[in-house]
Amino acid sequence: MPYLSEQQIIRRKKLDKLKSLGINPYPSEEYSVTSSILDIKKNFIEKKNISISGRLMRFRFLGKASFGEIKDHTGYIQVYFSQNYLYSDKMGKEDTYNIFLKKLIDIGDIIGVTGFLFKTKMNEITIRVHKLTLLSKSIRPLPQVKVDKKNKKIYDAFSNMEQRYRMRYVDLIVNDHVKEIFLKRTSIIQKIRNYLDNKGYLEVDTPILQSIPGGAVARPFETYHNTLGIPLYLRIANELYLKRLIIGGFHGVYEFSRNFRNEGMDRIHNPEFTVLELYIAYKDYYWMMNFTEELMKYIWNKFQEKENNHINFNTPFPRIPILDSIKKYTGFDLEKMEEEELRTVCHKLHIEENVKMSKAKLIENIFEEKCEKNYINPTFIIDYPIEMSPLTKRHRHKENLSERFELLINGQEIANAYSELNDPIDQLDRLRKQMKLSKKNKKDEFMSIDQDFIRALEFGMPPTAGIGIGIDRLVMLLTKKYSIQEVLFFPQMRPEKWRKK
Repeated sequence: MPYLSEQQIIRRKKLDKLKSLGINPYPSEEYSVTSSILDIKKNFIEKKNISISGRLMRFRFLGKASFGEIKDHTGYIQVYFSQNYLYSDKMGKEDTYNIFLKKLIDIGDIIGVTGFLFKTKMNEITIRVHKLTLLSKSIRPLPQVKVDKKNKKIYDAFSNMEQRYRMRYVDLIVNDHVKEIFLKRTSIIQKIRNYLDNKGYLEVDTPILQSIPGGAVARPFETYHNTLGIPLYLRIANELYLKRLIIGGFHGVYEFSRNFRNEGMDRIHNPEFTVLELYIAYKDYYWMMNFTEELMKYIWNKFQEKENNHINFNTPFPRIPILDSIKKYTGFDLEKMEEEELRTVCHKLHIEENVKMSKAKLIENIFEEKCEKNYINPTFIIDYPIEMSPLTKRHRHKENLSERFELLINGQEIANAYSELNDPIDQLDRLRKQMKLSKKNKKDEFMSIDQDFIRALEFGMPPTAGIGIGIDRLVMLLTKKYSIQEVLFFPQMRPEKWRKK
């Protein structure tokens, strides 16, 4: 049995007492609610009879009259209990007040109250409670956050980051600002969805369980299908399936994709994350840059706050070749360098490298370490070396480069886009080269050859522009959060060690 604190033991005794009095601490019946707290406050009518439910967040027992505060999904309201008026289903007025309310109800309990509205001498909207119903007994106490408004201090806040991420349910109960982050996240996704729908693009669903983890260079999570007797992988990307739909004749498709990568964790990486992938036929990466500017400016104007004005979203965004950026911030021209020369550059710049890293990985590390942080305003980093872009068309004018861009904002990558490679022979050749690198890296980087995708390309894919936008990072930007864990309801964490009694 898990360890129980003194308060938990006391609350379990109260639970037993409630049952002995014939009160079900977890009733099954529907509880009728006439109004939300927000509606009550917006449309206050003196002496109006109402019924609400919510969590008891504050409570002061003051003899024959007491005050509390209830929170529902829309806000808080003060409640007033009087021994002369209060009753419950199982008890008379005196017992309801002195036994039920005083001894058996706790902060954190979910209750229903029926009564009428009035305003106190301090002009605070309040419910004079006539009937009290217990809807769910809380047998674990909430953290009690105390606010000193006069001195602008908060005491005993539920602020430990690990605890907040691990017990998001408590975080949402006691830290009101957290709920706003996730309401905004949902609104951001909805606004993007509406924008794409209005353009005539189709939202689709593609498989999460895949027999071949394709569409990106990453280490997958592996599982096993008992009936088929084969290994399956959680998708690392949905790119190849969306391209199949373009091949099949759809003009524009998109998906808010939950992706999974069995890799490192830090403030901008979580093993599972959300990406918007969008593919449009008969377009290229120049068109996609223009489209991305429009979309990002639209979203920014919808959700920006005045204090975010250190970022300038005026269009057009700068377009800077990646090798020019590296030369500017490191002094090294990497254009014609081979792998060993790149290793020497990494040593001189004090950047980690090892024999398992490919040429593409070395260039990526140099850029991320020395350049990325410098781009605060939205900037397109363009024209990546072909080795870094196995699914991208070769540049139409520049040898050994590809038609790829990344969008950087506030020092981090927000989006990645290509003129999609639609030459099946070139694609197969590049995937084979990636396979060789995977063997060299001993699966630190993983790229498989999806033969069905190659077969699909052989039927002909129209020229296509594609983009992946990191939704979690976009939400971080628009909510001014430093860590991806703050914008995920339940970020991945190490398992807890439970104490036993």
